[in-house]
Amino acid sequence: MYETIQYDVKGKVAHITFNRPKTVNAFNWKMLKESVQAVETAAHDEEVRCIVLRGSGKGFSAGADLSIGKDAAAGEADYGHFLRETYNPLLMRMAEVDKPIVAVLHGPTVGAGLSLALACDFRIAADNTSLCLAFINIGLVPDAGASFFLPRIVGYSRALEMAMLGDTYTAEQAYSLGLVNRVVPMEDLETVADEFSKRLASAPTRALGGIKRNFLKSFECDLPALLEAEARQQTVCGRSQDHIEGITAFFEKRNPHFLGR
Repeated sequence: MYETIQYDVKGKVAHITFNRPKTVNAFNWKMLKESVQAVETAAHDEEVRCIVLRGSGKGFSAGADLSIGKDAAAGEADYGHFLRETYNPLLMRMAEVDKPIVAVLHGPTVGAGLSLALACDFRIAADNTSLCLAFINIGLVPDAGASFFLPRIVGYSRALEMAMLGDTYTAEQAYSLGLVNRVVPMEDLETVADEFSKRLASAPTRALGGIKRNFLKSFECDLPALLEAEARQQTVCGRSQDHIEGITAFFEKRNPHFLGR
């Protein structure tokens, strides 16, 4: 079905693996289009309650496939068109989907690869992960959503430093900045990522989606608007089967069994 990615569903978790290892999973047109399709598939699968992104081979992603910029030397590159047709639809769909998205990082996580990781809701990094917002090193500005997500994650001044200097950060440095949620030994990465994603997949999915929507909205609206958004989401969640199960389990003094409904 796919040529540049792998898509698998294990239990309640959809796994999307970038699969161009010879290029360290550099993004080309086809891989980005297939990634949108995969996220769309996971979003509409009622059995899927969490989405995991990872890269095959030596790293998560080296960023954009620079062969698409072969016309740049002649001043003819139209990166804006490429972004509007590929990255932007993917980033918008990732932000809109109500299911949590986890990026599992190892090795190079560079340029648009880092941008895409920042657009995920959580990032778990192996200790060999190297992160670089490398756009400035080839005379470009950050894209693929980095200008939105990075300042919100690390703050304005630190984001400017990362974007304007183009330095490489270790996994531990990234953790200290809040760029990643966990740093684990490479040999433990898949185990920790599986446990993390399964925990999210067993949580009340509608509540997770409501949290994601409200937190994203918090950056662009005032307090009265956000209070109203909370009230709307609470109305939806309050009528869900998972809320009924949570309340019932509380009074029965047992752990709840959420169904994502």
